[in-house]
Amino acid sequence: MQDFFSWLGKTLGEIIRFVVDLLLVFFQNLGASARGFFDGLATSLGIPPTLISLAVLLLGLWLLYLALRALLRRRIFATLIWAVLGVTVLSWLIY
Repeated sequence: MQDFFSWLGKTLGEIIRFVVDLLLVFFQNLGASARGFFDGLATSLGIPPTLISLAVLLLGLWLLYLALRALLRRRIFATLIWAVLGVTVLSWLIY
C-alpha cells in the first residue's frame, strides 16, 4: 500500500513540475515575442523603442481614430481638430 502512495505522490509531483515548466516557457516566449514586435515596429517607424514612445504612438493613433469617428458622424469641424491633433502628436514622435 505504501508503494502505491509513493508512486502516486511521485507522479503527481512530476505532473505539477511539467505544468510549471510549460507555463514558464510559455511566458518567457510571450515576453520575447512582444519585445521583438515592439522593436520591429519602432525600427520601421524610426522611433526609439521605449515605453514613452509607445504611449505617444498610441495617443496619436487614438486621436486619429477620434477623427475618423467624427468624420463618420459628419462632424467636419471636429474631424479637422482631431486629425490635426493626431498628426501633430505623431509628427513629434516620427522625425
